[in-house]
Amino acid sequence: MHNKVVYHAMKALNDPEWGLGWPVLRFNFRGTGLSQGTHDGQAEAGDVLAALDWLENEYLRPLVVVGFSFGAMMALSACCKPTPISKNLRALAFLGLPTHADGQDYRYSSLQDCTIPKLFLSGAKDQFAPSIQLAQIVSAAAEPKQLVLVPRADHFFTGQLESMQSSLISWLKEQMR
Repeated sequence: MHNKVVYHAMKALNDPEWGLGWPVLRFNFRGTGLSQGTHDGQAEAGDVLAALDWLENEYLRPLVVVGFSFGAMMALSACCKPTPISKNLRALAFLGLPTHADGQDYRYSSLQDCTIPKLFLSGAKDQFAPSIQLAQIVSAAAEPKQLVLVPRADHFFTGQLESMQSSLISWLKEQMR
């Protein structure tokens, strides 16, 4: 919740200077930081669903989900299901979606049927999402989708946070027309 990518993505969504001024909910997954529960790498998708349910009931506005790294994995797991989680879910943005970490490759087969507009935003030098692997995952995903690779950026968009923000906001504004 407190890493620089999550913080800067939230600022871009929430700060009126970027042109959106949306309410944003950042949260720790179970077992992280001061949150309760036990982290298991799967049930955290339920944390995403609980957050979306709260946002939908609290603000009665269209929903956009933006997740970074593990959060992107859990957003994908929660939102790309055969049964829509909400008719108000308008867009998904996956920042630094891992394709290879800790000796494991990730495939994301649920993307084949996920017709919610999707942005895959990653650093061109992301050590957990090599560009070739990410492009293969994106090519297998259902439309609409867009892949944006930020030049010179690593997994944490080091030195390129503003480029990440502007790519994210530009895509979101296009989706909300």
